[in-house]
Amino acid sequence: MLQRLHSTSARLVLAVALAFLAAFLLLGAGVYSRVLASLDRDTREFVRSDAADLLALRRDAGARALLDEVDARSRDPDQDDLLYAVFDRDGRRMAGKPVPHLPRRNGWTSFRDASVADRPRVIARVVALDDGGRLLAGMRTRAEDGFLAAMQRAALLALVLAAACGLLVGWLTSRWVGAKLARLDDTARRIAGGELGLRVPADGSGDPFDRVGARLNAMLDRIDALVDGVRHATDHIAHDLRTPLARMRNRLEELRDAADVDTAGRDALDAALLESDRLLQTFAALLRLSRIEVQASTEAMPELDLGRIAADAVELYAPSAGAEGMRLLDRSTPAPMRGDADQLFQAVVNLLDNALRHAQAGGDVVVSTMADADGVVLEVADRGPGIAEADRSRVFDRFERLQPDRGTPGSGLGLSLVRAIVIRHGGRIELQDNRPGLRVLLRFPLAGGDQPPVSS
Repeated sequence: MLQRLHSTSARLVLAVALAFLAAFLLLGAGVYSRVLASLDRDTREFVRSDAADLLALRRDAGARALLDEVDARSRDPDQDDLLYAVFDRDGRRMAGKPVPHLPRRNGWTSFRDASVADRPRVIARVVALDDGGRLLAGMRTRAEDGFLAAMQRAALLALVLAAACGLLVGWLTSRWVGAKLARLDDTARRIAGGELGLRVPADGSGDPFDRVGARLNAMLDRIDALVDGVRHATDHIAHDLRTPLARMRNRLEELRDAADVDTAGRDALDAALLESDRLLQTFAALLRLSRIEVQASTEAMPELDLGRIAADAVELYAPSAGAEGMRLLDRSTPAPMRGDADQLFQAVVNLLDNALRHAQAGGDVVVSTMADADGVVLEVADRGPGIAEADRSRVFDRFERLQPDRGTPGSGLGLSLVRAIVIRHGGRIELQDNRPGLRVLLRFPLAGGDQPPVSS
């Protein structure tokens, strides 16, 4: 029983109970609005009745009687909170007290009476007369406003108390729940960074957070077993297939170079060598992708300049772009971050290779980097056919190739490798429309101040 009282669930129940106290304060605000509406309604009823009496007097005794009655009521000190005025068709006041402004439309209006020191609120009704003039009858709401001001002071005090209680409850709840979630978050962050052997610590309370932690640990155990199985299978593939493939390629090369091979046979062997090279490259890319996906995060890696890496990749690909009738433009600026220079260079190279393969002849491929308060951005933009929005999530899958690319050289692992490198560096990748073409944006966090210095 005592253990349950100290659980996070019990504390949240207490927080909910305190929240009901805040609900009562909201109820008080509702009561205030209802009282305000009721007072305004009573005032309107009084003003409506007063205006009706004056109109009846004019109808029975004539316009002069209305003007005299309005002047008499305006001079009566016992009716100081009542406001009466009669205007002709041109808006000139013919009788009654001065009015700050005469509304253009007939009906109800509300304004502050600037002719009085405390500027009380006035609720008035404007009625059209049959001669084109207008009658204004109103009432200053001093008494109502005083009562409402007292309610507002009480409500303000209650609001301050509620705010203090809310801050206290929020602080306690934040500490209680935050401590629970922080352990889950820290463990998940470190596991995502490659520390697959970590587990969520349990406090033995048996509350929902503790049970979630236990289930997460069980899931991690299962994932760890599956990852180990995949890793072992990959190692066996590397051991059992890579060497025979390389041996087969060498034998094909020996056959091609043999003296008794005619031209047709040599062409066939060249095609077989090309296919074996592609197979070996695909296999190497797949192995590298698997290794990157299980590597730890980049927190302890040296600082580097992503702009310099992008510039090097542009310099490498500029000749081949020119040979294809395209221009490769470098607009990179210094962009400091933490990471693996080889992997980031590989990511830029893959993006350039993809852009140049799909860009139109005579078009430009623009590579740019920049750094701001939010992080580091690398952008590669081409003028090719682009990727339909519905297909943008699929191109990151392994061996995924869109219909127009089928039959062209490539393994379908380029963007998968780019995404793995970006995730390992704590970034994200976005595909956008370049109108026409494709814009690929890689976003990374800035280099932290407590990391190792820049490597030379």
